[in-house]
Amino acid sequence: MRSDIHHPGRRSRWSVTGALTGLLLTLSLPQAVPSSADSGSPPARGSAYMGMGVLAHDGASTSADTTETVPRVTQTEGVDVSSHQGDVAWSTLWKAGVRWAYTKATEGTYYTNPSFPQQYNGSYDAGLIRGAYHFATPDTTGGAAQADYFVDHGGGWTKDGKTLPGVLDIEWNPYGDACYGKSQSAMVTWIRDFLNRYKSRTGRAAVIYTATSWWSDCTGDYGGFAGANPLWIARYASTAGTLPAGWSFYTMWQYTSTGPTVGDHDRFNGSLDKVKNLATG
Repeated sequence: MRSDIHHPGRRSRWSVTGALTGLLLTLSLPQAVPSSADSGSPPARGSAYMGMGVLAHDGASTSADTTETVPRVTQTEGVDVSSHQGDVAWSTLWKAGVRWAYTKATEGTYYTNPSFPQQYNGSYDAGLIRGAYHFATPDTTGGAAQADYFVDHGGGWTKDGKTLPGVLDIEWNPYGDACYGKSQSAMVTWIRDFLNRYKSRTGRAAVIYTATSWWSDCTGDYGGFAGANPLWIARYASTAGTLPAGWSFYTMWQYTSTGPTVGDHDRFNGSLDKVKNLATG
């Protein structure tokens, strides 16, 4: 909601001018997360990040839904990052008004983010309220096993007022079948196993990050988690749009993959005090 946030002829005087213009534009663009489509080959295991499939499956829009359901003034800016960003300029983000951040900690039971220390601790040191997220791969190991791996590798929680509960990033499979080869009922069971184990290990209900279209296709629009688990919705548009079944509001919204400095930017549905309340538990 990505450790990834940088979603990155004829020899005539006209082509030279065009090339120089293109170079200048490229240098001025915010960092973008690399896409597997750029190389035409499947991504390497471990390279997934929050929102990896959003553009490919849901696209992005700035022309529709021009009336925000919640005024931006009541929301608090955040970012999500992964290894693709490397060392993050947290002081720059702080000065730009970013007040909370999530860092990818783990994926499956086989990957830990090598940039996690700088990103997770660096955001804390810069004054941001921070948390960690796990990219789920339900086709590799069970939900409980992945929750254990997450908690054991940076996804825990402490009641210090600056650490947010962990996030289950459950979305399109970048390595194969979109629903990881699972039936809708089996997917719901996998998610429940993860959430139950995370709660038993940390005492906190994990946040669920997903996109409405994926949730509908892969869980049958199951609404049973909404009562306990905050929703982080992914939609690159001017509103968060229709939410998955059960949730009447979102807690966080990943609204773009091309924001300044790191690419993925998010809004917390409330003031900074609300962010602190979620961190405190």
